[in-house]
Amino acid sequence: MPHVNLQISGQPDAALTRRSAAAVAQITQRVLGKKPEVITVAVQYLDHDHWIVAGAPLSEHKRNAFHLDISVTDETNTKAEKARFLREVFEALSELVGNVHPVSYIHVIDARAATYGYGGLTQEYRYQHG
Repeated sequence: MPHVNLQISGQPDAALTRRSAAAVAQITQRVLGKKPEVITVAVQYLDHDHWIVAGAPLSEHKRNAFHLDISVTDETNTKAEKARFLREVFEALSELVGNVHPVSYIHVIDARAATYGYGGLTQEYRYQHG
């Protein structure tokens, strides 16, 4: 674990996808202590005209944006670690994406261990049988 969903405004850009995924994975490993071999990142792009902030599309704001959701097993990270993760991811993606609107959200989703997992096994199962 974890799984990251990252949306970036603009047209698909393979180089930006790789750089963004690598930056998020590195911060996830370093700040949240997650194992790199189970970090997954899905990146999608959304046209500026289809991303609305304060009632207007990003194309009118003349800005870029991103939205990141990361699912982690509940009770495996402290509030301080999650706050640091938000700061560092915002800084990294702001630099990579450029001209980022401050209303670019990051959401750390604390998923219950009994309801979250991969490979057909829950994190609770892994904990009890690890």
